[in-house]
Amino acid sequence: MTKNIAKTTHFGFETVPEDEKAGRVQGVFNSVASKYDVMNDVMSMGVHRIWKNAMMDWLAPRGGQKLLDVAGGTGDVSFKFLKRAGHGHATVLDITEPMLIEGRKRAEAESMQDSLDWVVGDAMALPFEDNTFDVYTISFGIRNVTRPQEALNEAYRVLRPGGRLMVLEFSQLPNEAMQKAYDLYSFNVIPQMGKMIANDRDSYQYLVESIRNFPDQETFLGMLKIAGFENAKYRNMTMGVAALHSGWKI
Repeated sequence: MTKNIAKTTHFGFETVPEDEKAGRVQGVFNSVASKYDVMNDVMSMGVHRIWKNAMMDWLAPRGGQKLLDVAGGTGDVSFKFLKRAGHGHATVLDITEPMLIEGRKRAEAESMQDSLDWVVGDAMALPFEDNTFDVYTISFGIRNVTRPQEALNEAYRVLRPGGRLMVLEFSQLPNEAMQKAYDLYSFNVIPQMGKMIANDRDSYQYLVESIRNFPDQETFLGMLKIAGFENAKYRNMTMGVAALHSGWKI
């Protein structure tokens, strides 16, 4: 009699059953939701804002477009998109409701609530019909998805023909010495910042481990192509600390 062997995946440097990862990721972001934006500024010394502006420069939002921002959390990418577009609509999807609640507060404060929807959902099983959105973005979220290829396949499905995917994610530095220096900072400084600012060292330990487990730029580019995206390419941000991948549904 053959026993069923459960599939496994990474949760940071830990190997866990696939069906446990989403719950663990949800726990991480439930824990840090109220301090998430502050920690992003502190960890990156504000550079994440430059990366997201670079994403908008390359994307060049147009008025009337419909954006799906997956793992959109508190909505900062959606806010940037709507301001650049002038008018349009953004749907922010995230598996973690407390992150969306923080985003709704900000939308109300900036009188943008009519241009935004907030949806609790899974990147691997999007609750939308085929050919619905003009643009799909995911920023620092796809490495937390249990099966990233399935998320990319779903992105392709919900985009309209002519629609565009953009993925901003931490990546790998091309120089070994630079990577070692970056790792030294990541593993020794960021978890301590998490402890001091968010009172949560373990969640930020997971976050830096998840970065090291994520595929390099060329490997991830191949995953976009497998999903069906054409004219796929990437740009390194800050020498490869992050990378911005782009693809089109043609």
